Amino acid sequence: MARTAIWTSISSALTSDIAEGRYGPGDKLPTEAALATRFGVNRHTVRRALAAMAESGLVHPRRGSGVFVTQTPTDYPIGRRVRFHQNLTAAGRTPAKTILTLETRLADTKEADALKLTNLPTDVHVYEGLSLADDTPIAVFRSVFPAARFPGLLNDLDDTRSVTQALLRHGIADYTRASTRLTAKMANATQALHLRISEGAPILRTVGINIDESGTPIEFGHTWFAGERVTLTVDDL
Repeated sequence: MARTAIWTSISSALTSDIAEGRYGPGDKLPTEAALATRFGVNRHTVRRALAAMAESGLVHPRRGSGVFVTQTPTDYPIGRRVRFHQNLTAAGRTPAKTILTLETRLADTKEADALKLTNLPTDVHVYEGLSLADDTPIAVFRSVFPAARFPGLLNDLDDTRSVTQALLRHGIADYTRASTRLTAKMANATQALHLRISEGAPILRTVGINIDESGTPIEFGHTWFAGERVTLTVDDL
């Protein structure tokens, strides 16, 4: 089994310190020398950990002054009702979304299975984008919907930038999460570019299926969260 790089462990420990409130936005982190003593490593290793945190937007260095916290990881609940705008607003952040792709295409095998599409081949609507908190990217996402049930949905998504609002226009007043799978991953080149992190940086992938009030699947979603910017909290499903 490959060993975790020491600088990665240091980055994770400092990120936890920030998430738990030991250092708040604007606070100065201990010096490289102090951190090197704390973790029993050389200053070069500490510098590598701080550089990774800076690349993710969690801290920022000031020449001659030190390294300062820029933001606290956002709490993001994963439960029966996952609502991006509500979750970010409740966490005191300003939510926004950038559209990367809006297209209609044939469903692949996994999408057809998740959405319980039986009359194959059949089309699905695909919505890919970037989720932001306070103008900082926190996640890349892909949502897939049955096209036959929701004609014109892509136009509504383009107009509202909200899955909840777009589905409401199609008579879906409420929907809930039927299942969620969480997996730790490493960012590929494209994800790293969108999230402004290093390729290979830790990300958290969620795979979820949302259902309407009758229990019929209406959305099959993948989200890749920047690991150092989000704390996923799991409620009872």
